[in-house]
Amino acid sequence: MTVFHFFNCALLTFGPHAIYYSATPLSEYDTLGTCLKTAVVYLITALIKLVCLATFLKVTENDSFDPYQELLKALIGFIDVAGLYYAMTQLTHRNISQTHKFQAVGLGWAFADSVLHRLAPLWVGARGLEFTWEYILQGLEANANLVFTVSLASLGSLMWLRKNKPKALIPFIYACAGILATMPSITRFVSDI
Repeated sequence: MTVFHFFNCALLTFGPHAIYYSATPLSEYDTLGTCLKTAVVYLITALIKLVCLATFLKVTENDSFDPYQELLKALIGFIDVAGLYYAMTQLTHRNISQTHKFQAVGLGWAFADSVLHRLAPLWVGARGLEFTWEYILQGLEANANLVFTVSLASLGSLMWLRKNKPKALIPFIYACAGILATMPSITRFVSDI
């Protein structure tokens, strides 16, 4: 029964990525290489973020909201935006249109995030003797993260790859990108209220 629970949680966590890849034209254009290159860029970006978080943030005794620390976390969160920029503009993409490029980059980024943050807890915890909702919620969080990452990649595509942007939409695009990049700090602030 515990293996069955593990497979259910693993399918809930990683299945939507495979469905997204096969249901969209990404599979027809053979963008798996782009997704894997983006996953490697995500791993390097995560390592840089880890070093920055460990270097510049202090560990507090209480779990209170510190605006200075959260601002620093938000600034470090922009390393993800820089990594997405690199993945969108500097990686070589074989015969991929702009619409498929941001989808492939977003999918590779979200899959690498799911593997890095959710595979080990699933492997260790979901095979336990007791049933908990925690791993099902992690799977649902991975699905929300997939939508979040593809939307951030589409905003990046609008900002960095499109030459003829409507002038009225430029502040809105940058404001949305800033909100998406600082979303962990925003959710932390809302949860502490």
